Amino acid sequence: MAAPALSLEGVAVNRAEVPVVHDVTLDAAPGAVTVILGANGAGKTTLMDGIAGLAPVKAGSIRLDGTAIEKLAPYKRARAGLGYVEQARTTFRTLTVEQNLIVSQSRDGDLDTVYKLFPELDKRRSLQAGYLSGGEQQMLVLGRALVSAPKVVLIDEMSLGLAPLVVRRLMGTVTELAGMGIAVVLIEQFANLALDVGTHVHVLRKGGVVFSGPCAELRGDEQRLHRLYFGGPPLSASTTDTASDAADTATTESEPE
Repeated sequence: MAAPALSLEGVAVNRAEVPVVHDVTLDAAPGAVTVILGANGAGKTTLMDGIAGLAPVKAGSIRLDGTAIEKLAPYKRARAGLGYVEQARTTFRTLTVEQNLIVSQSRDGDLDTVYKLFPELDKRRSLQAGYLSGGEQQMLVLGRALVSAPKVVLIDEMSLGLAPLVVRRLMGTVTELAGMGIAVVLIEQFANLALDVGTHVHVLRKGGVVFSGPCAELRGDEQRLHRLYFGGPPLSASTTDTASDAADTATTESEPE
Protein backbone atom coordinates (compact mmCIF):
# COMPACT_ATOMS: atom_id res chain seq x y z
CA MET A 1 0.00 0.00 0.00
CA ALA A 2 1.30 3.47 -0.92
CA ALA A 3 2.25 5.82 1.90
CA PRO A 4 -0.36 8.55 2.52
CA ALA A 5 0.21 11.84 0.74
CA LEU A 6 -1.48 13.63 3.65
CA SER A 7 -1.60 12.36 7.22
CA LEU A 8 -3.30 13.95 10.23
CA GLU A 9 -2.85 12.69 13.77
CA GLY A 10 -4.73 14.07 16.78
CA VAL A 11 -5.32 17.43 15.09
CA ALA A 12 -7.13 20.21 16.98
CA VAL A 13 -7.99 23.53 15.31
CA ASN A 14 -9.39 26.75 16.75
CA ARG A 15 -11.47 29.44 15.10
CA ALA A 16 -11.10 32.91 16.66
CA GLU A 17 -9.61 31.26 19.78
CA VAL A 18 -12.66 28.97 20.06
CA PRO A 19 -11.91 25.21 19.93
CA VAL A 20 -13.80 23.79 16.94
CA VAL A 21 -11.97 20.66 15.74
CA HIS A 22 -10.46 18.11 18.12
CA ASP A 23 -8.48 14.88 17.89
CA VAL A 24 -8.90 14.30 14.14
CA THR A 25 -6.80 11.49 12.69
CA LEU A 26 -7.02 10.56 9.01
CA ASP A 27 -4.95 9.73 5.94
CA ALA A 28 -5.39 10.68 2.29
CA ALA A 29 -3.77 8.36 -0.24
CA PRO A 30 -2.35 9.33 -3.64
CA GLY A 31 -4.84 8.63 -6.42
CA ALA A 32 -7.79 8.41 -4.03
CA VAL A 33 -10.67 10.70 -3.06
CA THR A 34 -11.05 11.06 0.71
CA VAL A 35 -14.48 12.46 1.60
CA ILE A 36 -15.27 14.51 4.71
CA LEU A 37 -18.96 14.81 5.58
CA GLY A 38 -20.94 16.40 8.40
CA ALA A 39 -23.76 18.80 9.18
CA ASN A 40 -23.37 22.57 9.04
CA GLY A 41 -21.15 23.61 11.95
CA ALA A 42 -19.47 20.22 12.31
CA GLY A 43 -16.03 21.77 11.74
CA LYS A 44 -15.32 20.65 8.17
CA THR A 45 -14.12 24.00 6.79
CA THR A 46 -12.19 24.76 9.97
CA LEU A 47 -10.36 21.45 9.53
CA MET A 48 -9.52 22.33 5.93
CA ASP A 49 -8.32 25.80 6.98
CA GLY A 50 -6.13 24.18 9.63
CA ILE A 51 -4.55 21.87 7.07
CA ALA A 52 -3.96 24.81 4.71
CA GLY A 53 -2.56 27.06 7.45
CA LEU A 54 -5.43 29.56 7.50
CA ALA A 55 -6.52 28.58 11.03
CA PRO A 56 -4.20 27.75 13.94
CA VAL A 57 -3.50 24.10 14.70
CA LYS A 58 -3.44 23.85 18.49
CA ALA A 59 -2.48 20.19 18.77
CA GLY A 60 -1.49 17.21 16.68
CA SER A 61 0.55 16.78 13.52
CA ILE A 62 -0.06 17.28 9.80
CA ARG A 63 2.32 15.56 7.40
CA LEU A 64 2.52 16.18 3.67
CA ASP A 65 4.42 13.45 1.89
CA GLY A 66 5.96 12.53 5.24
CA THR A 67 7.08 16.05 6.18
CA ALA A 68 5.50 17.94 9.07
CA ILE A 69 3.79 21.13 7.84
CA GLU A 70 1.57 22.21 10.75
CA LYS A 71 3.95 25.07 11.65
CA LEU A 72 4.57 26.27 8.09
CA ALA A 73 3.05 29.43 6.62
CA PRO A 74 0.27 28.83 4.06
CA TYR A 75 2.44 29.77 1.08
CA LYS A 76 5.12 27.30 2.18
CA ARG A 77 2.51 24.56 2.43
CA ALA A 78 1.40 25.42 -1.10
CA ARG A 79 4.99 25.26 -2.34
CA ALA A 80 5.36 21.87 -0.65
CA GLY A 81 2.48 20.52 -2.75
CA LEU A 82 -0.78 21.43 -1.00
CA GLY A 83 -3.55 22.90 -3.15
CA TYR A 84 -6.69 24.43 -1.62
CA VAL A 85 -9.94 25.07 -3.47
CA GLU A 86 -11.96 27.19 -1.04
CA GLN A 87 -15.71 27.78 -1.01
CA ALA A 88 -15.64 31.35 -2.28
CA ARG A 89 -14.41 30.58 -5.85
CA THR A 90 -11.89 33.42 -5.53
CA THR A 91 -10.35 34.54 -8.82
CA PHE A 92 -8.54 37.63 -10.05
CA ARG A 93 -11.61 39.03 -11.76
CA THR A 94 -9.85 41.63 -13.93
CA LEU A 95 -7.23 39.16 -15.18
CA THR A 96 -7.90 36.81 -18.06
CA VAL A 97 -8.37 33.09 -17.60
CA GLU A 98 -4.83 32.43 -18.78
CA GLN A 99 -3.34 35.15 -16.57
CA ASN A 100 -5.15 33.63 -13.55
CA LEU A 101 -3.50 30.30 -14.32
CA ILE A 102 -0.06 31.78 -14.94
CA VAL A 103 0.08 33.60 -11.60
CA SER A 104 -0.63 30.29 -9.83
CA GLN A 105 1.69 28.19 -11.97
CA SER A 106 4.64 26.40 -10.43
CA ARG A 107 7.73 25.32 -12.35
CA ASP A 108 6.17 21.88 -12.90
CA GLY A 109 2.65 23.16 -13.55
CA ASP A 110 1.18 22.56 -17.01
CA LEU A 111 -1.50 24.86 -18.47
CA ASP A 112 -2.24 22.41 -21.27
CA THR A 113 -3.36 19.82 -18.71
CA VAL A 114 -5.90 22.32 -17.37
CA TYR A 115 -7.22 23.12 -20.84
CA LYS A 116 -7.58 19.41 -21.65
CA LEU A 117 -9.44 18.87 -18.38
CA PHE A 118 -11.61 21.96 -18.92
CA PRO A 119 -12.10 22.67 -22.64
CA GLU A 120 -14.58 25.36 -21.54
CA LEU A 121 -11.64 27.38 -20.23
CA ASP A 122 -9.60 26.74 -23.35
CA LYS A 123 -12.24 28.65 -25.33
CA ARG A 124 -12.07 31.57 -22.90
CA ARG A 125 -8.32 32.00 -22.41
CA SER A 126 -8.44 35.73 -23.15
CA LEU A 127 -11.69 36.48 -21.28
CA GLN A 128 -11.55 38.27 -17.93
CA ALA A 129 -12.43 35.91 -15.09
CA GLY A 130 -15.16 38.25 -13.85
CA TYR A 131 -17.22 37.44 -16.95
CA LEU A 132 -17.17 33.68 -16.44
CA SER A 133 -20.22 31.78 -15.23
CA GLY A 134 -20.20 30.33 -11.72
CA GLY A 135 -19.37 26.89 -13.05
CA GLU A 136 -16.55 28.22 -15.22
CA GLN A 137 -15.15 30.17 -12.27
CA GLN A 138 -15.10 26.95 -10.24
CA MET A 139 -13.26 25.24 -13.09
CA LEU A 140 -10.74 28.09 -13.08
CA VAL A 141 -10.18 27.77 -9.33
CA LEU A 142 -9.63 24.02 -9.75
CA GLY A 143 -7.30 24.76 -12.65
CA ARG A 144 -5.29 27.21 -10.55
CA ALA A 145 -4.84 24.51 -7.92
CA LEU A 146 -3.77 22.03 -10.59
CA VAL A 147 -1.08 24.25 -12.17
CA SER A 148 0.60 24.51 -8.78
CA ALA A 149 1.58 20.83 -9.34
CA PRO A 150 0.00 19.64 -6.07
CA LYS A 151 0.44 16.34 -4.30
CA VAL A 152 -2.78 16.96 -2.36
CA VAL A 153 -5.82 19.06 -3.29
CA LEU A 154 -8.33 20.13 -0.65
CA ILE A 155 -11.76 20.91 -2.16
CA ASP A 156 -14.37 22.61 0.03
CA GLU A 157 -18.02 22.62 -1.11
CA MET A 158 -17.37 23.30 -4.80
CA SER A 159 -21.06 22.70 -5.57
CA LEU A 160 -22.35 25.75 -3.68
CA GLY A 161 -24.67 27.81 -5.87
CA LEU A 162 -24.15 25.68 -8.97
CA ALA A 163 -26.71 23.85 -11.11
CA PRO A 164 -26.91 20.06 -10.63
CA LEU A 165 -25.64 19.41 -14.16
CA VAL A 166 -22.52 21.51 -13.47
CA VAL A 167 -21.98 19.79 -10.14
CA ARG A 168 -22.00 16.36 -11.82
CA ARG A 169 -19.54 17.66 -14.41
CA LEU A 170 -17.20 18.84 -11.65
CA MET A 171 -17.53 15.58 -9.73
CA GLY A 172 -16.22 13.82 -12.81
CA THR A 173 -13.24 16.16 -12.68
CA VAL A 174 -12.54 15.11 -9.09
CA THR A 175 -12.21 11.53 -10.29
CA GLU A 176 -9.85 12.67 -13.07
CA LEU A 177 -7.65 14.52 -10.56
CA ALA A 178 -7.35 11.34 -8.51
CA GLY A 179 -6.54 9.49 -11.73
CA MET A 180 -3.51 11.77 -12.10
CA GLY A 181 -2.16 10.42 -8.80
CA ILE A 182 -3.25 13.41 -6.74
CA ALA A 183 -4.68 12.83 -3.26
CA VAL A 184 -8.04 14.63 -3.17
CA VAL A 185 -9.74 15.59 0.10
CA LEU A 186 -13.35 16.54 -0.64
CA ILE A 187 -15.97 18.30 1.48
CA GLU A 188 -19.37 18.22 -0.22
CA GLN A 189 -22.93 19.11 0.80
CA PHE A 190 -24.39 16.48 -1.55
CA ALA A 191 -23.30 13.45 0.41
CA ASN A 192 -24.25 10.75 -2.06
CA LEU A 193 -22.52 12.49 -4.96
CA ALA A 194 -19.35 12.65 -2.87
CA LEU A 195 -19.70 9.04 -1.77
CA ASP A 196 -20.09 7.99 -5.42
CA VAL A 197 -16.65 9.40 -6.34
CA GLY A 198 -14.95 8.79 -3.00
CA THR A 199 -12.84 5.94 -1.70
CA HIS A 200 -12.82 6.53 2.04
CA VAL A 201 -15.10 8.75 4.17
CA HIS A 202 -14.82 10.47 7.54
CA VAL A 203 -17.91 11.97 9.18
CA LEU A 204 -17.45 14.87 11.60
CA ARG A 205 -19.87 15.82 14.36
CA LYS A 206 -19.14 18.64 16.79
CA GLY A 207 -15.54 18.78 15.60
CA GLY A 208 -14.71 15.11 16.09
CA VAL A 209 -14.70 12.06 13.83
CA VAL A 210 -17.68 9.78 14.51
CA PHE A 211 -17.21 7.47 11.55
CA SER A 212 -14.32 6.36 9.32
CA GLY A 213 -14.69 3.72 6.66
CA PRO A 214 -15.20 2.88 2.99
CA CYS A 215 -17.59 5.15 1.10
CA ALA A 216 -19.53 2.07 -0.01
CA GLU A 217 -20.56 1.48 3.60
CA LEU A 218 -22.58 4.72 3.74
CA ARG A 219 -23.57 5.14 0.10
CA GLY A 220 -27.36 5.40 -0.18
CA ASP A 221 -27.94 4.89 3.56
CA GLU A 222 -29.74 8.14 4.36
CA GLN A 223 -30.91 6.98 7.79
CA ARG A 224 -27.42 6.12 8.97
CA LEU A 225 -25.99 9.35 7.56
CA HIS A 226 -28.61 11.34 9.45
CA ARG A 227 -27.73 9.60 12.70
CA LEU A 228 -24.04 10.17 12.15
CA TYR A 229 -24.65 13.84 11.38
CA PHE A 230 -26.99 14.59 14.30
CA GLY A 231 -26.56 11.77 16.83
CA GLY A 232 -28.64 8.90 18.09
CA PRO A 233 -28.18 5.18 18.73
CA PRO A 234 -25.67 3.55 16.35
CA LEU A 235 -27.24 1.33 13.69
CA SER A 236 -24.44 -1.24 13.64
CA ALA A 237 -21.68 -2.59 15.83
CA SER A 238 -19.01 -1.46 13.35
CA THR A 239 -15.80 -0.63 15.14
CA THR A 240 -15.38 2.42 12.91
CA ASP A 241 -18.69 3.93 14.03
CA THR A 242 -17.97 5.70 17.32
CA ALA A 243 -21.26 7.58 17.57
CA SER A 244 -22.58 7.80 21.12
CA ASP A 245 -25.12 5.24 22.33
CA ALA A 246 -27.12 8.02 23.95
CA ALA A 247 -29.52 10.03 21.83
CA ASP A 248 -28.11 13.46 21.07
CA THR A 249 -30.72 15.88 19.84
CA ALA A 250 -28.63 19.05 19.94
CA THR A 251 -28.49 20.89 16.61
CA THR A 252 -25.16 21.95 15.14
CA GLU A 253 -26.47 24.80 13.01
CA SER A 254 -25.17 27.54 15.31
CA GLU A 255 -21.70 26.09 15.84
CA PRO A 256 -18.70 27.65 14.09
CA GLU A 257 -17.74 25.88 10.86
